Amino acid sequence: MYRFLARRREPPPIGPDSDDAALLLAVAAERTEALKILHRRHAPWLRVRLARRCADPDLVDDAIQDAFVAIWRDAHRYRASEGDAAAWIWTIAVRRLISLLRRSGAAPRTTPFDDAHAPEDHRTASPPHPVTESAEDAVLVGVEHGDLGTALARLSPDLRAAVQVTVLDGLTVREAAHLLGVPEGTVKTRVMRAKAQLRGFLA
Repeated sequence: MYRFLARRREPPPIGPDSDDAALLLAVAAERTEALKILHRRHAPWLRVRLARRCADPDLVDDAIQDAFVAIWRDAHRYRASEGDAAAWIWTIAVRRLISLLRRSGAAPRTTPFDDAHAPEDHRTASPPHPVTESAEDAVLVGVEHGDLGTALARLSPDLRAAVQVTVLDGLTVREAAHLLGVPEGTVKTRVMRAKAQLRGFLA
């Protein structure tokens, strides 16, 4: 009785031009079309970035699929006040990749990451939706342009990778150690050295 009083308020209409926060709200209300829009918008750049961390395209695809299953299940947990939606999606995806790498026993790719100054093929890999390009820029916390991006580029590949997976990607030291294929202590040391050098570069 009176069940209609407890019914959640329906999110506003959504479409291809809706922002990510509105789409996640619709996903939380179990609207599959919102999840499809998010997938079209974010899967291409997620694939590019995850491929820099794993040489197995099947594992990358599995990680993306698992990520969107998790987004469908956990969209109600997202709070716009706590950070950008693209960053939230990226954290889910990269953690799914780490879980798959652990289960498969595959070694993570150790080539240096260069997300702060992404190559042109990254741009062309994204669909022609303006939000797709800006989404990854938000994930990178604005480092692609400006003094911090220039400073990151001056770090050695090992130090830059440690900063990117911990500070930019938001992984724990343990997750970063597995992804980079080095001990946890090495990750901590590299992050400390990187931060010290960045302070010097930006002084």
